[in-house]
Amino acid sequence: MDNNTSAISLGRLHIHSPLVLAPMAGYTDSPFRSIARAHGAGFTVTELVSAEGIVRDNKKTRKLLLFTEKERPLGIQIFGNNPEVMATAAGIVETLSPDFIDINMGCCSQKICSGGMGAALLRDAALLGKIAANVVRAVNVPVSAKIRIGWDFSSLNYKDTVRALEDAGVDFISVHGRTRSQMFSGNADWNSIAEIAEGARVPVIGNGDIASYDDAHRRMKESGCAAVMIGRGAVGNPWIFSGARPSLSEIVEQIIAHLDAMIAHYGEYGVILMRKHLVKYIHGFHGAAHFRVRLLQAKERKEVVHILGELHDAGKI
Repeated sequence: MDNNTSAISLGRLHIHSPLVLAPMAGYTDSPFRSIARAHGAGFTVTELVSAEGIVRDNKKTRKLLLFTEKERPLGIQIFGNNPEVMATAAGIVETLSPDFIDINMGCCSQKICSGGMGAALLRDAALLGKIAANVVRAVNVPVSAKIRIGWDFSSLNYKDTVRALEDAGVDFISVHGRTRSQMFSGNADWNSIAEIAEGARVPVIGNGDIASYDDAHRRMKESGCAAVMIGRGAVGNPWIFSGARPSLSEIVEQIIAHLDAMIAHYGEYGVILMRKHLVKYIHGFHGAAHFRVRLLQAKERKEVVHILGELHDAGKI
């Protein structure tokens, strides 16, 4: 662990660390965001939330908007392709007092893109810019946008995209260094991220393939980005934000705390939802596969705790 982590400003948003948590559907719920912040993440972001659902006051959508003070600084990420609806949704979201509002322009899922939302917006810089401008005008809190470097390798139009977002008045831009066609395969293009950071008029956050604390600081230094965004690398490893190397007892203690937070948030079904986190916490040691199978079959808190106790006693992690 080193002392490189320090407070920075992203436009009007001020954070205490340049290592921030990426929004990930199905993962960055309230319990995980609280854990990431406790381990030093500069900010957290909700899972992507439908602007249409917000405007229609959809029950499931409302649940995605719930957050606690422990998660701040927190951004609420919204998605859609109608400038007016996006502006209205942003205004509603602002009443919940997030620290900023993020516009999703990088989601690569077929369902989102087929509706002309998420990364599909990268194919229409004019519409993308209009959406961002409408959202910026509708609220007083900082606004950011999350993008990819293009739809595919034949349309790497990130310069046009960034210019449109800057002209719209966003405070900062997060860039995932892959195209939509890559999904999450291949390698993130940090050369393109560095080019964007060098030419942008607003702070740029780089995102993609950050597997460790050292990776994060190296990428930030090499790219010139103001901050780096960590997604999959933080699942099962919230210590990535601090560079700490946890002991066996600390890992088990964190897993149980995470499990209890999931149960408090979701009820007993939280045990099932915790499974995708458990398999990431438990890895890299002899016999890990066996214990993961057992954890994936556990249906009650006491079963999970019992298996973790066996792990701890055997010193397996």
